[in-house]
Amino acid sequence: MTSFSLGDTDFLRDGQPHQVISGAIHYFRVHPDQWQDRIRKARLMGLNTIETYVAWNAHEPRRGEWDATGWNDLGRFLDLVHAEGLDAIVRPGPYICAEWHNGGLPVWLTGSVEGLRSSAPDFLEEVSAYLRRVYDIVTPRQIDRGGPVVLVQIENEYGAYGSDRAYLEALVAVTRDAGITVPLTTVDQPVDRMLSDGSLPELHKTGSFGSRSAERLATLRRHQPTGPLMCSEFWDGWFDWWGGVHHTTDVAAAAADLDALLAAGASVNIYMFHGGTNFALTNGANHKGRYLPLVTSYDYDAPLDEAGNPTAKFFAFREVISRYAPVPDELPPAADPAPAFEVPLAAAGPWTDTHASAAKTTQPETFDALGHSSALVRYDAVLPGGRGGLLVVGEVRDLAWVSVDGRGVGTLSRTRNDRAIRIPDGQALSILVEDQGRVNYDHRLGEEKGLIGEVGIDGTPVIGWTSTPVDVADIAPAPAPGTDAETDAVAGAGAGAGPLAWTAEFTLEAPADLFLDTATWGKGYAFVNDFFLGRYWRNGPQRTLYVPAPVTRRGTNTLVVRELEEVIAPRAVFVASPMLGVTEE
Repeated sequence: MTSFSLGDTDFLRDGQPHQVISGAIHYFRVHPDQWQDRIRKARLMGLNTIETYVAWNAHEPRRGEWDATGWNDLGRFLDLVHAEGLDAIVRPGPYICAEWHNGGLPVWLTGSVEGLRSSAPDFLEEVSAYLRRVYDIVTPRQIDRGGPVVLVQIENEYGAYGSDRAYLEALVAVTRDAGITVPLTTVDQPVDRMLSDGSLPELHKTGSFGSRSAERLATLRRHQPTGPLMCSEFWDGWFDWWGGVHHTTDVAAAAADLDALLAAGASVNIYMFHGGTNFALTNGANHKGRYLPLVTSYDYDAPLDEAGNPTAKFFAFREVISRYAPVPDELPPAADPAPAFEVPLAAAGPWTDTHASAAKTTQPETFDALGHSSALVRYDAVLPGGRGGLLVVGEVRDLAWVSVDGRGVGTLSRTRNDRAIRIPDGQALSILVEDQGRVNYDHRLGEEKGLIGEVGIDGTPVIGWTSTPVDVADIAPAPAPGTDAETDAVAGAGAGAGPLAWTAEFTLEAPADLFLDTATWGKGYAFVNDFFLGRYWRNGPQRTLYVPAPVTRRGTNTLVVRELEEVIAPRAVFVASPMLGVTEE
């Protein structure tokens, strides 16, 4: 069997110096039927390794319900990496950040235990059980057992969060006890405090950065006097948030920084090689003084775009890598335009009037108290004395639509730091609240969602609330177009009747990647053949939703749109290529 170890200055593969040239692919962001294609293209760019996080909340969204099949089949993903002749790096967290909701930690965990990312006994008990399940998959796939795994990471950028050495020591103990024998690493930004706090003497330190490679490697070397230098997150792009711009990095500058890393003899993991998509409701959010929910696309301006097609960065990086390692002669095919066509949308009636069981309490219940993991909760109460006035909430997390007697009044946005809105006289107050994404970074992990704190009108508390969960992915099928429901919905739309569902059918000659243009819609969720594509929002920058070919089929396909605001034009437009928004000059 092949060995992999740390030498004085290099990684050693069977005792010989080895430069890791890796790229990140998150299996949980890519349709499983497309894993092999993305892995093969990594080899064609010259990579010799694939790195992936493990998202705990993808594998165990509900406590005790562990799933390692289908989209969560980490073992199959690693086997495909091995079949392509590549090595693998596994980063199981438990915290991963990754612009993934709640940083990869399950909501049931962050809402039930104290001392997140620490040696608190309750947290360690849950984390240990999780890691043992992951290592059941990873241990037999290590390189010294005939598999692809050459490195396993402990935690993730922990120096930016804490300095609990007992916590890191416990993670190492669980990892070694589970039979992990390959080298263990940590990663932190090349800042003295983070590098000191985020690791242990027996762990190999690596850095995360995207520029000024020589300077950052020098900082890393001060903290890692011997052994191979490695940038295990070489940021070749960036992520986007709603209301922002589409972030890109200069191709030549990124290639020059990669060249500097490889010329210095450092190993590298390109973050991302292929970003993929935050399908369904898996996007995270940042909050560094202002709440910014992240978009559905995780294109990341990577060498492979969101649909897995090579970009200019692919070829620039490939040329750089060819100076330091063998690169296959074969090139991936250029992207073909996706089918472009348009079909009408048919209104299918209101969709947020759910029959889900509701909680009746004095104050509004949070999503967490309701055990609700979908995007919406509707809060209903009777206005005291039937009088309107200035409605003030403690905090809204994250976006709320306010109506009185069925008529929309306006919105409250966490991003805008809204807390108050003036409402008219009436009887029935209804507030529909959307969880726009769990913060994935720093100390806001696990914060509650919904209406937080008391609600009052002109200083008078509003008490006696009905809190009704709305599962946007598990609603009864919309009525077929042409029924009375369609007529009622269209008639009611002009009268502010509330969110409407829309449907369409389209025909394909064969399964194909598609790009669904949402520019004439407002805000909501889209599904193709019951597959949850994700969120859309006219707020941008993202304009198209990626539809993976494996979820389409030859013949008739069905589109369902669950709109929260207004559809400007009732049509579904599919375009030839993605449109992810304007970029900064």
